[in-house]
Amino acid sequence: MPHPVVLVNEDDRPLGTADKLRAHAEGWLHRAFSVFIFDPAGRLLLQRRTEDKYHSGGLWSNTCCSHPRPEEPPIEGARRRLPEELGFTASLTAAFQDRYKLSVGENLVEHEHNHVFIGTADAPSVRPSADEVDDWAWVSPSVLREDVAARPHRYTTWFRHLLHPALAAAPSPSGGPSASTPAT
Repeated sequence: MPHPVVLVNEDDRPLGTADKLRAHAEGWLHRAFSVFIFDPAGRLLLQRRTEDKYHSGGLWSNTCCSHPRPEEPPIEGARRRLPEELGFTASLTAAFQDRYKLSVGENLVEHEHNHVFIGTADAPSVRPSADEVDDWAWVSPSVLREDVAARPHRYTTWFRHLLHPALAAAPSPSGGPSASTPAT
């Protein structure tokens, strides 16, 4: 099984594993994680997924997201995946967990028990993986809320679902420059 995900019950207890694509095609509940990295000014680091991702290609999303490997705690998966996708590490804190079932097109479903982690990074050297990320941007929460409300089609379904609770869990900004809307 090249990309297994951990199937879980409603209490996030492991039930076994399944191929990632099959779990998304069947809509099986599985474990995931999402990372939201903020800078000291309170801006959120977004990434635009590559066009050739198996779903949600070309859409803007949170800093990093994926699935923990079997026997890997979600926090360890998040610590592993952040440098794989964006080329830097950051201290992460568990913020909240959420369960959702959202269509992502192509007859695929994100039915996930998601562990959400928040971090702060002081001017990291962002070096995105060309296989994962087409673009990235630091965006202020106020600009982001406005753009997501005006143009939701530009963002992944799970990002739109998690945005408000993630912003509520974010550290308080220390001031600094604001960012504009991510480029199209």
